[in-house]
Amino acid sequence: MFHSPLIQTNSFAALEDECFFSMVQPTPLVNPRMVHFNPALATEFGLDADDFNQEAFLDYLGGKALPDKLNPLAMAYSGHQFGQFNPGLGDGRAILLGEFQHSEGVPWEFQLKGSGPTPYSRGFDGRAVLRSVIREYLGSEAMWALGIPTTRALCLVDSDTPVIREQVENGSMMIRVAPNHIRFGSFERFFGQGQHQQIQILADFCIENHHPDIHKDEDQYGKWFDQIILSTARMVAHWQAVGFCHGVMNTDNFSILGLTFDYGPYGFMEHYDPGHVCNHSDHEGRYAYDQQPRMAFWNCLCLGRALTPIINRERLERSLELYESELQAHYLKLIRNKLGLMSAQKEDSTLVTQMLELLKTQRLDYSRFFRGLSEFSIGQPGNPWVMQQGCSKNIIHWLEHYQNRLQSEGSDCQQRQQHMKKHNPKYILRNYLAQNAIELAQQGDYSEVGKLIELLHSPFDEHPECEQYADPAPESASNIQISCSS
Repeated sequence: MFHSPLIQTNSFAALEDECFFSMVQPTPLVNPRMVHFNPALATEFGLDADDFNQEAFLDYLGGKALPDKLNPLAMAYSGHQFGQFNPGLGDGRAILLGEFQHSEGVPWEFQLKGSGPTPYSRGFDGRAVLRSVIREYLGSEAMWALGIPTTRALCLVDSDTPVIREQVENGSMMIRVAPNHIRFGSFERFFGQGQHQQIQILADFCIENHHPDIHKDEDQYGKWFDQIILSTARMVAHWQAVGFCHGVMNTDNFSILGLTFDYGPYGFMEHYDPGHVCNHSDHEGRYAYDQQPRMAFWNCLCLGRALTPIINRERLERSLELYESELQAHYLKLIRNKLGLMSAQKEDSTLVTQMLELLKTQRLDYSRFFRGLSEFSIGQPGNPWVMQQGCSKNIIHWLEHYQNRLQSEGSDCQQRQQHMKKHNPKYILRNYLAQNAIELAQQGDYSEVGKLIELLHSPFDEHPECEQYADPAPESASNIQISCSS
């Protein structure tokens, strides 16, 4: 059996009231085999490649043998799914193993995902398939490297366990890590059941463990809700700035720590399309790219309603008023960095609006446009890289405005270009790249997963040997939608 000296406890299990969770053991996989481990993250918990090569550790990942000190559990929660409240949710295919000590001196929760049925599986098998696990593994690590708040992925395994979806697929597991896995829907569950004391217990747990500076403050619940609103607004601003579409922004998929959570049918935009929907199950476009800021606020409203037993309405409204201004301010800050603007000027909003309209009408590749703009020099009639995206009077006209804006702050060309390349990735996780890795892995070749992880961990660097990974998707794979099926 694998034993780690870093295992501490399971603080969530210490809540004692089992209305918060159900104790459950993972169901082992048949013939588990390592797909990839994440060395960059592993070192933060004192683990290395030798740990992951142990047969005992593979049994651990496959759910066969857990360390002695853990009290594995499945968390209970509810949630609004596409606007409709569902009271009977919970970890239907995930088990919280416990906490490991992070190098920063704080414990992080380790969760085994795809670990078999739990009391919240609603009759399903509680499994994850290889394609969905690879997508979450790659997606969360890509977001982390882009500086976006997110859960992380430590490692994943494939197996010979048959799982039936549209067809028979391999059952897989991954270890997801985060400071906690509590969701907006965790509070909605107890509000819906009239269990107001449990709302306060859970809120106290969050504050004591993650906001100790306000613990015992006379306004601790109000200040805590402030932090949830602000972190959510900043997270969504990051999404919008990088062109990320979540796909399933249900309240059970929103973290109270402002982390990007539960990677399902997500996607990074190719051609800029504000109405892009990455989830083919989202027929009404509820979670389209341009709707994400509004829907995140709607989720905050749902959480606020669930917190009314411990925060009065006036105080909740004061917190909610923080959302829009924080979203806009953080988004503009991020976009200024992408444009190489070192100061804030009142006409910046107009410049950005005109740029987005240009991207839309010219059907320009969102990430490649910004990376190409990083080569722009004042005095050029037009950036050759940008011009080849679709030479038009509109592009030339906008570049003139952009050049004037740069000149107004005395922009230093070399410094600006270096700055922009640190904020505009050359490599993003395009869906066709993830699909290529998935198809190879399904044939037993896991090498592409490792290659993508290495590349996506340094997305701002050049990587001349991987230049083809910066190419736009083939037209047939551009802005494709992904299924929720996993």
